[in-house]
Amino acid sequence: MPFIKLQMDHMLREIPYEPDAALPLSDLLESAGVSINKPCAGTGRCGKCRVQVTGELSAPTGQERSLLGEEALQNGIRLACMAHALGDITVAPLQEQGALAIESGVILPEISLSPLGGNNGRYGAAIDIGTTTVAAYLYDLASGRCWAKGGAPNPQAVFGADVISRIEQSLAGNRGPLSEKIVDCINTLLKRLAQETGISNREIDCVVITGNTTMLYLLTAQDPDCLSHAPFDAGCLFGERLSPAELSIDICPDGLLYLPRCISAFVGADITTAILSCGLWQADRPELLLDIGTNGEIALCHDGRLLCCSTAAGPALEGAGIYMGMTALPGAIDHVYLTGGKITYTTIGGAEAKGICGSGILDAAAVLLDAGMLDETGVILEEDHDFLNMITEKDDQPAVAIGPVILTQKDIRAIQLAKSAICAGILTLLDTAGIQPDEVASFFIAGGFGNYISIPSAVRIGLIPGPLAEKAKILGNAAAAGAIATLLQESNAGASYSLAEAAQTADLSSSPIFMDHYMDCMMFPES
Repeated sequence: MPFIKLQMDHMLREIPYEPDAALPLSDLLESAGVSINKPCAGTGRCGKCRVQVTGELSAPTGQERSLLGEEALQNGIRLACMAHALGDITVAPLQEQGALAIESGVILPEISLSPLGGNNGRYGAAIDIGTTTVAAYLYDLASGRCWAKGGAPNPQAVFGADVISRIEQSLAGNRGPLSEKIVDCINTLLKRLAQETGISNREIDCVVITGNTTMLYLLTAQDPDCLSHAPFDAGCLFGERLSPAELSIDICPDGLLYLPRCISAFVGADITTAILSCGLWQADRPELLLDIGTNGEIALCHDGRLLCCSTAAGPALEGAGIYMGMTALPGAIDHVYLTGGKITYTTIGGAEAKGICGSGILDAAAVLLDAGMLDETGVILEEDHDFLNMITEKDDQPAVAIGPVILTQKDIRAIQLAKSAICAGILTLLDTAGIQPDEVASFFIAGGFGNYISIPSAVRIGLIPGPLAEKAKILGNAAAAGAIATLLQESNAGASYSLAEAAQTADLSSSPIFMDHYMDCMMFPES
C-alpha cells in the first residue's frame, strides 16, 4: 500500500492510502484530517489549494498549467484539487495556517446588565459566523467584562468560498459535514477562550450565535434548498432558543443557545445584530449601514422604515479569487501608497510579502488609477505612465508587480465586479427610499474588513459613493457587538426580533434599477 508523507508543523506523518483515480489529492488529505482551502469548491478555478509535492502523480492539467505556470510546476507546486496521487508521494501544504487576530474594539451600545437566560450564569459567549471568518468573545455575565476573544477561518471554506458554493455542496449530500465543520470550529474556539480565562468550557452558560441566513442554516444542518432558488423564501428565520445538545455545542449541558432572527433569505441575523448595535432602527434621520464582506449587506433607515438588501459581491475583496490574494495574516500586503512619485506598501506584521489581503487590494486599485497604470474601464496600461518597470505579464495579459506580489488583469475584473455590486446596492436602496447620497446623515461601515479599509481608496475605486465619505463611521464587527449586547441584556433579544420582523428586503435580483446602477458602477471613477 502506498503512503502519503505529509510535512506539517515541522513533523512528518505517513498516511497509508488506496489509490483511486477518481479522488483528487485534496480529498485524500481531507480524509486524513488536513484542511485544504478551496474557495472555488475544488473546481480548479482559484488556484488557492497549492501544495508542494513529489512522487508518483498524475500529469498536470491544463488548468494547473494556466494557474501555476511552468516554473512552479517544475518546482513541484500542484493544485491539490486537480492532482491525483498514483503511488508514494511527499506533500507540504503551502497555505497559511494559524489563528486569526480579532480586534478588541467592538463598539457596544449602552447596556443595562441583565444577562440572557437570567442572573444565575457566570460566563457567556458571543459568536459571529462569517462566511470567511468566525469570531468569538467570552464574557463575565456578572460584570459585563470581556475576558477573552479569538477567531479562526471558517472551515467550511473547503466546500467553497461563498454561500452559493456551500448551498450547492449541502444539496449535493454534504449537509452533515458542513454542520460538523462549523460546530467543531465553535467548540474549539470556546475551549480556547475558556482556557485563556482559566475556566472550563462547561462553565459557559449562554452563547449567542449570529451570522447570515445561510451560515445559520448550515450550522443547524437544515435543508437550504429554499435559499437556492426563487422566490427565496427562507422556511426558518430563527430567533430561537435552543439547548446546547441540539447543536452539539460543548458548554454547560443546562445552558442556553440563542440564534437571533434573520430578516430574510438574503439578509441574515448578522445584519439584525449589527443594526441593533448601532441603533440604526431607531434613527430619526436617514442612516445607512454597510457590512462589507463576501455578501455586501446594506440597511437604510428612513421615515420610520427599515429597508435592507444583500449584494453578491463575492470573495474578491477578502482576497479569495485573487491570483495572489490571501486572508489578513502575516505577510499579506495590507496597504499600498503613492507618495513622492513612488509606490510603496506595508505588510501585516512587517513580514516579507507573500500575497495581498482585502484592504491592500482596495488600496492597490486606487493607486494604480492615480498612477495612470489603470484606465477607467479597468484595463492595465502598458505605456504612457512612469511605472513601466512594474508592468509584467500573466496568462498573456498585462499584470502589475507590487514587490513580489502580482495583480493580474483578471484580478482587476474581479475587483470591478465586487465594487460595482456593493455601490449599486447602496444606490438602489437610496433610490427605493427616494433620497440622494448627500441626504444621508450617518454612514456606518461594519465588518472586520471595514476596520482596515481606506475610505479615500473605497471612494476612488467607486466602492462607495463620494458624498458618503464624510459621513462614514467605522464600527468594526457590529454583528458581534449586537450579539454581545443581546448576551448581556436579555431585552435586546426581543428588540432584535422586532426590528427584523419589521424590516423590508429589496430583491436586487429582479430590480432593473439595480442592473442599471450595476452596469454604470462597473467603470472606475475618472478622478
